[in-house]
Amino acid sequence: MRSIDLNADLGEGFGDYRLGDDAGLMALISSANVACGFHAGDAAIMASSVSLAKQHGVDLGAHVGFPDLQGFGRRRMQIEPATLAHFVTYQLGALAGFARSADYPLTHMSFHGALGNMAAEDESLARPLLQAVRAFDPTLIISTTSDNAVERCARELGLNVACTFLADRAYQANGLLVPRGTPGAVIHDLEQVSQRVIDLLKNGAVSAIDGTRLPMNISSILLHGDTPGALALIARLRRDIVESGVEIRSLSQQKVR
Repeated sequence: MRSIDLNADLGEGFGDYRLGDDAGLMALISSANVACGFHAGDAAIMASSVSLAKQHGVDLGAHVGFPDLQGFGRRRMQIEPATLAHFVTYQLGALAGFARSADYPLTHMSFHGALGNMAAEDESLARPLLQAVRAFDPTLIISTTSDNAVERCARELGLNVACTFLADRAYQANGLLVPRGTPGAVIHDLEQVSQRVIDLLKNGAVSAIDGTRLPMNISSILLHGDTPGALALIARLRRDIVESGVEIRSLSQQKVR
């Protein structure tokens, strides 16, 4: 039976503030990308996220971004690549520390928000960031959208890659995400998100915002935990995946390369 990972970005509160229903979502997904304190998250939230992941047997991933709590990591920042590489190591180390304390493995990582978008567009940025990941732990799976600079550089560096479809985000004809702030960039309608996933599972392709068909060979389907109605969306996607005859299986249980 074919398998697919069901993934969400979690742990994105800060202090007394919470964003999304992490406990509810963790019970429905097979892998989680957890904020590491730069764009969101803090020590208590990271510890809680690791505990929830272990409780539910969910793959634990580090979600690293710009040092931009106020902008939630979604604002582009001009920082030297060498410094950004240190920021990647710092964030991986933070979550890995809580994972080690809980005796639970860190399995994958992904780039958040504006940092992820910039790295996807530019190999000269993606490469030093991925070199930092490889130096930290060469066994970590790199979770990224398909056919971009992050995927290409990760494969060149010999890292394992899991290509991910962002179910609640629109794509451009070149395969990159439609920038946030553009009308239609974030998809809120449950039926539309559901039909996109069914289309992908059935046909191996999705429609870009201009109607262009984009073939995608993916290992994971991701939904943002801060998307309104995320819990209902994830529950619907689980049903869609199962009814499509596909098994939900975490990244570490798949033979991603």
